[in-house]
Amino acid sequence: MNKRSTVARGFSAASLIIGALLVGALPMILAGQSTTLSSDLLGKPPIDSWPTYHGDYSGRRYSTLKQINASNVKNLTLAWMYRANLSRGGAIVGGEGPDTPPAGVPATASIKSTPLVVNGILYFSVPDHVYAVDARTGREVWHFAWKTRGGDHIGNRGVGMYGNWLYFLTPDNYFVSLEAATGKERWHHEIASMKREYFSSNAPIVVGRHVIIGVGGDALDIPGYLESRDPESGEVVWRWNTTPRPGQAGAETWPGEYEMSSGGGMPWLPGTYDPELNLYYIGTGNPQPVLTGQSRPGDNLWTCSIVALNPDTGKMVWAYQVTPHDTHDWDAAQTPVLIDGVIDGRPRKLVAQASRNGHFFLLDRANGQHILTTRMIDSANWTKEINAKGQPIRNPAKDAIVAGTLVSPSTGGATNWPPPSFNPDTGLFYVGTSQTYGLFYLTDTDPRPQGWAAAERNMGNVGSALKAIDYQTGKVRWSHPLAMTANGSTGGAMGLLSTAGGLLFGNDGGSNFVAYDPLNGKPLWHAGLGVNTSNGPQTYLLDGRQFVVVGAGDTLFAFSLQ
Repeated sequence: MNKRSTVARGFSAASLIIGALLVGALPMILAGQSTTLSSDLLGKPPIDSWPTYHGDYSGRRYSTLKQINASNVKNLTLAWMYRANLSRGGAIVGGEGPDTPPAGVPATASIKSTPLVVNGILYFSVPDHVYAVDARTGREVWHFAWKTRGGDHIGNRGVGMYGNWLYFLTPDNYFVSLEAATGKERWHHEIASMKREYFSSNAPIVVGRHVIIGVGGDALDIPGYLESRDPESGEVVWRWNTTPRPGQAGAETWPGEYEMSSGGGMPWLPGTYDPELNLYYIGTGNPQPVLTGQSRPGDNLWTCSIVALNPDTGKMVWAYQVTPHDTHDWDAAQTPVLIDGVIDGRPRKLVAQASRNGHFFLLDRANGQHILTTRMIDSANWTKEINAKGQPIRNPAKDAIVAGTLVSPSTGGATNWPPPSFNPDTGLFYVGTSQTYGLFYLTDTDPRPQGWAAAERNMGNVGSALKAIDYQTGKVRWSHPLAMTANGSTGGAMGLLSTAGGLLFGNDGGSNFVAYDPLNGKPLWHAGLGVNTSNGPQTYLLDGRQFVVVGAGDTLFAFSLQ
């Protein structure tokens, strides 16, 4: 591994933080510069922009840029950094909450948002806050702060953009629109009840005149749903319920109306979109009650599923369930990655998912036809078989019991929300994985338990790795081990970015941002950031200069060539 990290180049931790504070304190208004997003950018590979959560609609997180490449990545150095300030001082303030944040609202935040870049301005979010930053220099343009009523501040995946307007969700369940040029609030709408333990962390995805958002929450037994909102008014255009209603397809997989109407399936991560097929692909969350299924016999559709919807109507076109009757909190919200590939000698439009349950799935994205299922981690011990549909079928002996049962992976999953990457040059799908174990204890033996009816004790990790999966076979082509801490924890799942420059950007589990060789997993360069990367890296080209930007904790780091 190249040892010329940013710290080794003379950037001490103190000087980096001081520099970030100085840069962040310099507000800059770019007079005369357009902030408008042209809609035709959304379907193209990102070059001088990154206009949507994954860069384009495909979810591949692949860039055709190659100014930074395998031969010169050793010269990559820090260009700027920006530290997210959670103070409302100097910010544009909106919201329904009190002037003083409620008890329990954290004073620090981790950047899980993938920033958008449009017309030289970078937009990103953390819970209750949105920032506009000069993508060339890291100087703050504006900062919006939401006065929250509370809610789960687990993270915020980012903002969406339509024309001159930005959209984001708040932990207390508001859908908010801002003017991109100024950060001034246009309007806000409540989308779910915080009293019912809903929270909102999704990144809005814009498809045509639809801003598509989903809800989160599983502390109580509540229904999940996905919505399209009008970009001008914010009003509901359509809503798709993630579990059926009586008489609808899938209702037969639930015991009754009560169970399906409170059965979860939260679509809490952004999906992907195929403009040619006009299908929006979304992964759905786990069924409720969580960690136990005695009150909901059946497969529990459409939870833990990859679903294709018509974005104009919200009607389901097809669905494939990756974990029937989940009893371990293994939602299938992970990114459905769109691949244009070749199977059995003929071109196919494909969708792939590296799932939290420890398996890799490949489907035909036009009709949902199953193509292959493979195990992604060796430690997975919960399955009895892979059925004729390619679905892993659970071994009931691995359900939670009062005495406890040992299961791999743990509830955190073999992977989780951080976005994977697919590189069409190598034909490899890249994902960070963990081989964790948990003891599952049944804590509520009632036939109709509520909420979390079981508890888990973490039993450690026997190894985490960055893996490259051949999409045509599902086999792991290479596996690079990740650092482990003294107590056995590790980064595991990580946000990834691959490029035409022969690079794969991720982390090593040990607080380093790393450029890997995508063909073999060999590290080519690294920069010590103090903490592991916390979002999906992205790249863009401005004024002939390529930047790579990643979040680590509360700070964005931008790198370019010397």
